[in-house]
Amino acid sequence: MTLDQMLAGVKTPARIPAIPVTGLQYDSRLIGSGEVFFAFPGEHADGHHFIPQAVERGAAAVVSERPLIADVSVPWIQVSHGREALGLAALNCYHHPDRRLWLTGVTGTNGKTTTVYLADSVLRAAGFTTARFGTTEYVIAGRRLAAVNTTPESLDLVRHFVELLEHGGTHAIFEVSSHALELRRVYGMQFHTVVFTNLTRDHLDFHGTMENYAAAKRRLLDGAGGPNPRFAVIHHGDPWGKKWEKLGGFETLTFGLNNGADITPTRLECDSSGVRFTASTPVGRIPISSPLLGKINVLNILAAIGVGLSYRLPLEVIARAIEECRSVPGRVERVEEGQPFMVVVDYAHTDDALRNVISAARDLVSGRTPGRVITLFGCGGDRDRAKRPLMGEAAGSLSDLVVLTSDNPRSEDPLNIINDAVIGLQRVNARYQVEPDRAVAIRKAIEEARAGDFVILAGKGHETYQVLGSKTIPFDDREVARQVLREFGYRKE
Repeated sequence: MTLDQMLAGVKTPARIPAIPVTGLQYDSRLIGSGEVFFAFPGEHADGHHFIPQAVERGAAAVVSERPLIADVSVPWIQVSHGREALGLAALNCYHHPDRRLWLTGVTGTNGKTTTVYLADSVLRAAGFTTARFGTTEYVIAGRRLAAVNTTPESLDLVRHFVELLEHGGTHAIFEVSSHALELRRVYGMQFHTVVFTNLTRDHLDFHGTMENYAAAKRRLLDGAGGPNPRFAVIHHGDPWGKKWEKLGGFETLTFGLNNGADITPTRLECDSSGVRFTASTPVGRIPISSPLLGKINVLNILAAIGVGLSYRLPLEVIARAIEECRSVPGRVERVEEGQPFMVVVDYAHTDDALRNVISAARDLVSGRTPGRVITLFGCGGDRDRAKRPLMGEAAGSLSDLVVLTSDNPRSEDPLNIINDAVIGLQRVNARYQVEPDRAVAIRKAIEEARAGDFVILAGKGHETYQVLGSKTIPFDDREVARQVLREFGYRKE
């Protein structure tokens, strides 16, 4: 392949030379002889600082948004957007594997991970070999990898597609974060189906405003630099979703809890064993049973049904796959050691997500002798400060007791973060305790629980670490909770 062929479609102010190239990299440490080095600023380092090392290792050319550096001895290609150029070059270099696969992208503030797990289960139940990418892990034709980002960098994603094809795979489904859309990690890719779950306040430290955040999410519906998706599965109950389902350019399948959507539940039952309902769809009705807890998961199930319908899969296959998806790591995930109360771990780290998971718990403890909801949560450091009191208000207004603790404080003082959240708790006159040490806080929350209560350990979900200043320490809410329960004498039979 030549450099001009690799960069076909990339916006450049000058003619691209037709020199032979062997591949491409954005990490200077991985550069091989004849490869093209793409230099752009990253989260922790600026690739431009490593151009000399890349050239020394044999880079055939450098691609950058910046003007030519005089002392570079290889061709310098200036582009309008470095990551867009990387995405298009990766697709060209690997002969567009996105066009040889069926791609499904899921975006939204909440529910992405669970929807991806459910939809992947549906595709595999139909007999397809799949790849799944998201916050918890990457799985390519059965091979599991630790997740670096919710959505991999474009070059890595394209290489994963190639691996899937080599294993006879046909379908890839993945979470598409707002960061990924803003940073063009899926730029130019051809999607068969996209899913929009909802839009609530999050990541404003990155996007600045809700309008910018929404614009990033909408890019997936608009094709994200590639052709329009064939299908869009959209949450009809979300205000942004209602607006976007009218965009056109794709076939629309809407889902929601109320009438007016294409896919809705009737005869809905939620209890400690899971959810059951009859799904009404444009092609018929089907009974659905899932071990996933709460109404918050009903919407995720409806979205997964929409994905199955977009691929024309039989309803009975969809229903079986949903029942077989037993749990999703860190998403209302139960910790069971034979205790007479519920303990779940959930990734909820926004006020809306907290409100949803606590409301689901409240539904499950209501009855003749209502149990209490005990919520433990913290707020992340170096992130949007304005959402902290909102999280406190959400937790305090719906819980019988809140245990406020640390999440990942990063470089911030944990007590300063806690003080921001306390403002919201005080607004609603919540009953709360403060314990900065998360392990001690988990012990306190579980110690408070009585038979019939529901304990929510919110914020970290599937994460197996905690970031304290410059240190990252092992920490898993599930394991800590399990250890505490055993110390209190509980044992799962």
